[in-house]
Amino acid sequence: MQKPNLVQLSRRAWLGGTAATLALSTLSSQVSSQPGSTPIAAGTDAPVTNKVSLTVNGTPRELSIDTRTTLLDALREHLHLTGSKKGCDQGQCGACTVIVGGRRITSCLTLAVMHQGDEVTTIEGLGSPENMHPMQAAFVRHDGYQCGYCTPGQICSAVAMLSEIKAGIPSHASADLLAPAQATTSEIRERMSGNICRCGAYSNIVDAIAEVAGRQA
Repeated sequence: MQKPNLVQLSRRAWLGGTAATLALSTLSSQVSSQPGSTPIAAGTDAPVTNKVSLTVNGTPRELSIDTRTTLLDALREHLHLTGSKKGCDQGQCGACTVIVGGRRITSCLTLAVMHQGDEVTTIEGLGSPENMHPMQAAFVRHDGYQCGYCTPGQICSAVAMLSEIKAGIPSHASADLLAPAQATTSEIRERMSGNICRCGAYSNIVDAIAEVAGRQA
């Protein structure tokens, strides 16, 4: 009868024991790094809050919020300005677009605490049903919306986009980077490409923007 390979058995036992020791050592290190060296169940950490002051639609607002709160959630959940929509929550659809300091941004990708002292304009701040912004009125005339979910982001983006053209900021569609920017169809389509309309009302959206651009020229 063949005798057991004592050397091989000892090596296996040693490897198993080493792995277990390393695992316990890592776990111990992680636990000891916690305050008071006490394990804390996942999801029970107390949130870190901070105060942030914003001027939203012309009104000074002060919030005390979790530092992880996005600007979009601060507007919707804390200030109850629900015009800005949460679409993809990844900055890809543009439904959450607002205007900060005159520039359009996707509010789902930025933290509220990063905008201390900033001026924020949402769709509610552009106009009301009784006193619409020219861009809002143009969207109505040209039927630039269907379900309407993307419309607040489309309109905020369009308003800021025309300001970019007026400032001479070129786009990927600009043939001459040194020439004055023009609100051509190709320019409008390129500059608005970050705002997705799942209903496919793009041609009407472009017509609405072109109308307002023509009146501003």
